[in-house]
Amino acid sequence: MGAGGWQWNDAWIFVSAVIAERLERDRAAHAALPITGAGLADVLAAADFLHHAVPSRQELQDSVRRLAGAGLLIVEDDLIEVAPAGEQLWRTRPFSGLSSAVMTLQTQLNRASTPGESDWTLDEKTYNAAIREYSLRLADGR
Repeated sequence: MGAGGWQWNDAWIFVSAVIAERLERDRAAHAALPITGAGLADVLAAADFLHHAVPSRQELQDSVRRLAGAGLLIVEDDLIEVAPAGEQLWRTRPFSGLSSAVMTLQTQLNRASTPGESDWTLDEKTYNAAIREYSLRLADGR
């Protein structure tokens, strides 16, 4: 754990959620669709992009629960949105590029807030469906 109680995984998942939501916003805007948040497969893809690894179900669930409980993410079913407090945290971070974004965000998290605890759960079936969706995208080259 970090000095303020946040784990590296929390920052990794938070940055992944920010990236995934930004990409989803761009897709929705180009298709004139409402913005609904990022799906779990989008968050997994962003996490893999950042760290060349896909978080386990438990890692993802634990971090999302902590981030949502702290008011930084909003989770409904399998859609994840960056909450206004999370947007503020992201916008006020020292800009360091994506290569060090996770470390920078972990420092920011430890300065800005303490982890919370939401009651959101990620069951195996939903997690496995997101993994399958992400794997199909990889196979299709998307």
